[in-house]
Amino acid sequence: MMLKGEKLHEGKAKIVYATSDPDRLIIEYKDTATAFDGKKRGIIPGKGELNNLISAYLFTRLEEAGIPTHYRGTLSGHEMAVIPLEIIMVEVVVRNIAAGSLCKRLGLEEGTAMPEPVVEFYYKDDSLGDPLINDDHARVLGLVTGAELEELRAQARRVNACLRPVLREAGLELVDFKLEFGRYKDRVVLGDEISPDTCRFWDVSTREKLDKDRFRRDMGGVEEAYREVYARLMKQGR
Repeated sequence: MMLKGEKLHEGKAKIVYATSDPDRLIIEYKDTATAFDGKKRGIIPGKGELNNLISAYLFTRLEEAGIPTHYRGTLSGHEMAVIPLEIIMVEVVVRNIAAGSLCKRLGLEEGTAMPEPVVEFYYKDDSLGDPLINDDHARVLGLVTGAELEELRAQARRVNACLRPVLREAGLELVDFKLEFGRYKDRVVLGDEISPDTCRFWDVSTREKLDKDRFRRDMGGVEEAYREVYARLMKQGR
């Protein structure tokens, strides 16, 4: 039996615990919400459980498609078991439709469809505001090898190709999303979470926002949006 051990790390949205099994960790999802590099904070009731269960479902779909993830099972509403990763300090963002910072940087109108998915890299460093970086930056900073960088790009595109149709079946448009990866036994493995906290989900027909943008922009109905995403995916999974 795997026993929960000491707290290893607490972030904005999750807590990581050691276990009695050296090859397993426990991630506990929190109801706290932050935006704008932590400048805005709040509580979204039920967010932790919803993000945990949504992530578990999407990780399972990715594993079925042959994409390796750290997910190893759901332990409770708020907790999942994962394998320990050496986190790669490069966040990968995939953009299918213009939204958020991309509109500001490139002057695109929100909702503009990309002719092909755009993959971006960001330096995972809160003190610097997670700045956008290019391939050369990532290598010069020693964050990844050239081969790993190509693996990150390839894996991100595979995740996108797998999840877009899954989400469209649930009436959700995958606008953009952030991924984090880590090293595990000489493999690059997807970690972190895939949820309304890390993705932009729009209703396919109405383009209603069903993600963390509702919190960022004080739109209201944040908890209801997260629950709607969960309900649609669970209905699809039956």
